[in-house]
Amino acid sequence: MRRMKKVGSRRKGFTLLEVLLVIGIIALLAAFVVPALVGVQQGAEVDITTRMVEQGGTLDNMINLYRMQTGQYPTELKDLVEKPDDEAVASRWRGPYIQDANKLKDAWHRDLKYKAPGEVNQGSYDLWSTGPDGEDGTDDDITNWAKEE
Repeated sequence: MRRMKKVGSRRKGFTLLEVLLVIGIIALLAAFVVPALVGVQQGAEVDITTRMVEQGGTLDNMINLYRMQTGQYPTELKDLVEKPDDEAVASRWRGPYIQDANKLKDAWHRDLKYKAPGEVNQGSYDLWSTGPDGEDGTDDDITNWAKEE
């Protein structure tokens, strides 16, 4: 009797070496992609916060609207959301100028800093974020004034 060779009797599955090779390639790709994505996110957070605090930015427009309607800059940022206690100012207040108090936070969910009258912007106000490191007075602070180089 003659034995017939089975057609298509190949093994199925992967060897351990093949699996390890694929895992190594994926790990190598992840090593390049993950740091790039982290850098993009941090850059976006800086951009968002800059657009909020810069002159002509989102909060600048609301603060100037408040000033036009009440005749003065807000004493604190919460005055954009809640009617001020001062009766003379409260009678001219047409707010809320910002609906959500969370919009008074930077991209890292920390309260923005505000001072009126400003120390740097004398005659108006200073508005800034402590930036990614969360420490006031460091190089990564985001401000509504031009920093000295």
